[in-house]
Amino acid sequence: MAIFNLEVNNLGNQQTLPPDWPGEFLGIGGFWWHWLLFTVIIIACVLILVMVFIYIERRGMGRMQSRLGPNRTGPFGTLQPVADAIKVLLKEDIIPTNADKIVHWLAPIVAFAPALMIFAVVPFGDGALLADLNIGILYVVAISSITTVGMFMAGWSSSNKYALISAMRVIAAVVSYEIPVLLSIAGVVLLAGSLSMNDIVLAQQNAPFILLQPLAFLVFFIASLAEISRSPFDLLEADQEIVAGFHIEYSGIKFAMFYLVEYGEAFLMSCLITTLFLGGWRGPVLPEWLWFIAKAVIVWFVMIWIWATLPRIRIDQMMAFAWKFLTPLAIINLIITAIQVLALPENMIWVMIPVNIAITVILILLWSKSFKFGWGRVEV
Repeated sequence: MAIFNLEVNNLGNQQTLPPDWPGEFLGIGGFWWHWLLFTVIIIACVLILVMVFIYIERRGMGRMQSRLGPNRTGPFGTLQPVADAIKVLLKEDIIPTNADKIVHWLAPIVAFAPALMIFAVVPFGDGALLADLNIGILYVVAISSITTVGMFMAGWSSSNKYALISAMRVIAAVVSYEIPVLLSIAGVVLLAGSLSMNDIVLAQQNAPFILLQPLAFLVFFIASLAEISRSPFDLLEADQEIVAGFHIEYSGIKFAMFYLVEYGEAFLMSCLITTLFLGGWRGPVLPEWLWFIAKAVIVWFVMIWIWATLPRIRIDQMMAFAWKFLTPLAIINLIITAIQVLALPENMIWVMIPVNIAITVILILLWSKSFKFGWGRVEV
């Protein structure tokens, strides 16, 4: 029995936004208007916020690296992402002579579509989502893996060895880091007693799960960085090793789609962390959607901070970190969470906060002592 199961059941029927909002209009049922409206909102928000995040990233990293960043196009350089988008869309689409043209053409679509589909179950407010699936988090895990297939298609179809190496690195990263991601999500599901993304947010009315699951949060955040190839795990775009990675043979609008996938996945991961661990849209005074966006921006800024601070690690270190460090910690956290859910009554959830924080610190310190990261030169 989940600790928060009763709270979810009581609150699940009190959504401020009904599932058929905005209701019937022009003889068309509310479901279809709801589907159309939220589809347009999701696409518009993703495209606009990705450009906003690109600007924040460039300006933020500029400050961190003692430079200005974009400051010429528009006020304070705010139109630089728009100018970059126009430039890349006007470039010629070049396909290598020996490439598998059909697969080469389909790869950006296969990579981009799943990244957009996942936002259908992300709640920006209480009930403010396209589809409140009762298996929402399972849907996220299943659909997110398809993007990797598109990246592998791009590397394989390009008839380029560097692109193929990068694509294989993508597969290795996803296979390795998907396990700690799933195990950390399982701890959240145990506490919430539901797979619905909206119910998981409702279950955090007393305390955000980052306090109750600090170890799961750290594991999920680090593993997510590796899955979406953000620094220090950006090995598929290690330009000193494999030029530009799996999309080296892409240009024009198809390259723009891969670029959009990269930042769209980062925004998506910020939204998932906000939903699973930071209380989602919950917060005082401000509108629910504004709280959600603010929390997602903070998570995004931490990603930028890490990118500007930590050096890129090697591929062998990346694999060892997943299997020898994150996965064992995620398993231990899941076992501890299951014991707490069975043993602790509902009115003692606050006991979990200091206990789990202490367990997190002790486990990380002890495990880091026995974990060898593999520093030093590797002869090939």
